[in-house]
Amino acid sequence: MRTARKLWWGIAVLVLISPIGLILPELFKSGPAWGEWGLEEIGNLVGFVPEGFKRLSDMWSAPIPDYNLKNWEGQGLAKSGLGYIFSGVLGVGVIVFLSFLVGRILTRKKNT
Repeated sequence: MRTARKLWWGIAVLVLISPIGLILPELFKSGPAWGEWGLEEIGNLVGFVPEGFKRLSDMWSAPIPDYNLKNWEGQGLAKSGLGYIFSGVLGVGVIVFLSFLVGRILTRKKNT
């Protein structure tokens, strides 16, 4: 049980430090966090936007776009940081729930 507890503490720490991805680019005025580019940023970085990106860009929209609640956008770094933490907690919760659900389904099939 000690290993599981360490895992949960590690996940909690990672969720709590997730706003670093928001804070550091803001402090260094470096633009968006690495890998979180939209079509415009990709065009600026690479010089063009691949056709596949353009075609598929509207196919998926995140449950919480930009890791923030709509009312909190542009409300400062503190609220944006809380939005990141909320998104992390929500994401971990969804993954834990789905893992638990799949585990229950698989153990039922084994036992029958």
